[in-house]
Amino acid sequence: HQVNLRPGRFKPARSVNMDSILLVDDEPAIIQLARLYLEREGFQTISAGDGEKALEMAARLKPGLLVLDVMLPKLDGFAVCRQLRAQGNQVPIIMLTARDEDIDKILGLELGADDYLTKPFNPRELVARVRAILRRLERPATSAAAPVQLANLTIDPARREVTLAGLPLSLRTQEFDLLLTLAEQPGRVFTREQLLEKAWGFDFYGQTRTVDVHIAQLRKKLAASGVKIETVTGVGYKLTV
Repeated sequence: HQVNLRPGRFKPARSVNMDSILLVDDEPAIIQLARLYLEREGFQTISAGDGEKALEMAARLKPGLLVLDVMLPKLDGFAVCRQLRAQGNQVPIIMLTARDEDIDKILGLELGADDYLTKPFNPRELVARVRAILRRLERPATSAAAPVQLANLTIDPARREVTLAGLPLSLRTQEFDLLLTLAEQPGRVFTREQLLEKAWGFDFYGQTRTVDVHIAQLRKKLAASGVKIETVTGVGYKLTV
């Protein structure tokens, strides 16, 4: 389905330029391709060719989102992401990698990136992922949504909080959305594509391994709970109590 999302609809803090996407890559062809498709959708783009410049521009211009390559001169994408998070900068980050084995690092707890794409990537998928991440930021809290109680796990959609046996459980934004999607219909089997649509808000289906990596992270955090996320071979995932 087609999603008509204009960057001007977002209502972030005034200091953040949500219309602006910072593209960080040392390959001019990648910057040019991404800029072409993003600007066609109404986004503004700025670019940096190395990690040090990316940090400086992120601090000075406060873009709404970073598209960040892993392999960069001076400072690689992993270091840029870590430094931004260490500074308390929660700007959404989509990382670009040419190596499949980097994906677990990118989406792992220690890094804090929001999503990834492997090169070569479809520019339409990049646009879809940018839209989806920014749309999650503008999604209002549903104050009327009742907490979901499953065994010793409580999920509060209004507060976006999860407690396990009465103690707070720290989840990143996407982990929370994924858990809530599964927990609202326990026992239902979701395909990866359905999870991308419901939990991520993607309107373009391409790489689905991001679902698998987030599921792996959730399983670790839910290990002491009374629920588990089961793999349904050849189909997808379901949450069971």
